[in-house]
Amino acid sequence: MSDKRFEVLRKEELYDGYFRADRWHVRYRRHDGSWSHEHGLEVFDRGHAVSVLPYDAKADAVVLVEQFRVAAIPTTDPPWLIEAVAGATKPGEVPEDVARREALEEAGLELGELKRLSRFLPSPGAVTEELHLFIGQADSTRAGGLHGLEDEHEDIRVHVVAFDEALAMVEDGRIVAANTVIPVLWLALHKGEMQEAWG
Repeated sequence: MSDKRFEVLRKEELYDGYFRADRWHVRYRRHDGSWSHEHGLEVFDRGHAVSVLPYDAKADAVVLVEQFRVAAIPTTDPPWLIEAVAGATKPGEVPEDVARREALEEAGLELGELKRLSRFLPSPGAVTEELHLFIGQADSTRAGGLHGLEDEHEDIRVHVVAFDEALAMVEDGRIVAANTVIPVLWLALHKGEMQEAWG
């Protein structure tokens, strides 16, 4: 893994469990054309993921899920987050398949059309994850209740929320997960076209 602008000289395994962490020893071309010194950086490999915001254009409502998030304990009280549907990509899966699978597992929803928004790197200074974002065509009257996979220790509550309220939740900090903030803000800009397409 190298080109003329950088070199990965070696990797040291630090941890290999549910996730993986390595120390990557790298050097790269600086902006002035010289080479940086070799240095080691810890890199967290948690795999890749997909997030989909189910949207009911007729009701102008989104389907959100609420679940306990252990890594939110230091920053969020209480650490139950309101989020879009999301899940990890398994080997051989394409992002659209993950979006549909997770909507069924987490919200009991079968999605119609999918609108691909973008991909983003949540924390590229230390994490290898790539996240694909979608808006999914949904019938919110079919959403509700408790969902999740027992073997993944999931306890997920489904909420149907008017879009204006979801946007207010982003603005006042009740929604803080980036995988939800981004599609809600995207939908605020493009809601008219989605209602025309799906309404």
